Amino acid sequence: MVSGTKFLRIDSFDLENKTVFVRVDINIPLDPSTLQILDDARIRAIGPTLSDLRASKVVIGSHQSRPGRIDFTSLEPHARRLQRYCSQKVEFSEDIVGPSARQAIKQIQSGEILVLDNLRFCAEENMDCPPEMAAKTHMVRRLAPLFDFFVNDAFGTAHRSQPSLIGFAEVLPTAAGRLMERELDALNTVLVTSEKPAVFILGGAKAEDKLPVIEHVLRQGKADKILLGGVPAKVFLVAKGLKLGPKSDEEMKGLEKYVERAKALLKDFPSHLEAPIDLAILKNEKRQEIAAKDLPTRETIMDIGRRTTDRFVQVIHQAKTVVANGPLGVFEKNGFDYGTRNVLEAIGECDGYTVIGGGHLTGLASIMGMEDQVSHLSTAGGAMLSLLAGEKLPVVEALERAAERYGGGRAS
Repeated sequence: MVSGTKFLRIDSFDLENKTVFVRVDINIPLDPSTLQILDDARIRAIGPTLSDLRASKVVIGSHQSRPGRIDFTSLEPHARRLQRYCSQKVEFSEDIVGPSARQAIKQIQSGEILVLDNLRFCAEENMDCPPEMAAKTHMVRRLAPLFDFFVNDAFGTAHRSQPSLIGFAEVLPTAAGRLMERELDALNTVLVTSEKPAVFILGGAKAEDKLPVIEHVLRQGKADKILLGGVPAKVFLVAKGLKLGPKSDEEMKGLEKYVERAKALLKDFPSHLEAPIDLAILKNEKRQEIAAKDLPTRETIMDIGRRTTDRFVQVIHQAKTVVANGPLGVFEKNGFDYGTRNVLEAIGECDGYTVIGGGHLTGLASIMGMEDQVSHLSTAGGAMLSLLAGEKLPVVEALERAAERYGGGRAS
């Protein structure tokens, strides 16, 4: 839980002329054919932290994708893009823990930034491990002696326990970066001090990460309404006894246990959960609307319907707190962005406290120019969902342990 979290912040320490390792999450979408950057929102998001460290010697570490994937590649383009958004001189090191990287770290001057290459090029960075093991890894033992402080600004991977994320916090004075602060403060507002009615909008292509959130926020009394789209909506439609059709049945394979959990939630919270009353299907390459009661369909379900969208917009306009994670349909296909776009517009019009998270939904919100229309646009998907599900985040726990060792910290 966020409530009661205590961590040190950048201004807890005098970082002028000090060498600071800053772990960020600039794992961003790349074009699979060219590996060109498609969205640099996460690079822009670390700007406030780097601005506050402009008198320090800054070394940045991050990862890009994971071994075996097409976009598992160098961070050199990220370093070039970063130079657009910060005043410091940005250098890049192809090395990570070897002699070349260590020499570059020793030579860095105040007011400069050095970006290390993809940390997951180091095999040990691809494992989750407990803090004491992370602190003993080759990466931490080789690099930590070169740093005076560690700043963790990687909220997007706060649910991971890899060496660079939690190991340095065990051996160095550690603070949260400005992005980490904003993310934790926003979720603290949602989970601890939110005004009612509180509305959660949950969609996307997975049910396994949304059902724990639904269960937690309902059973803890944090949500007054949960509006469902994407695969979560299909799970609840099946839980209501509806048959979706052959194409959706294929998609639902392996989700039987989530259907049973959805049935229990519908029984305990019948007025809190709203599944679509109509849907949009792909027929003859065009959008066609059908009522949920008319299921099953032989076509592919691609979006919530217009009546459902109107209902969701009405609920959002009346809310005092809104949290959205995951698109409500296949918004990338022309004609099937209707539900997601209209719901996002309603969130932008809402007078309450509004948070949007999840890579795809945040990306669309950015494309729609909504940065200034919502209270908080999160850079995270999995970490945000883990916190909303009541889970402890390894990175947050590491920040708390560091605060106990180096001065107590301030509650977020």
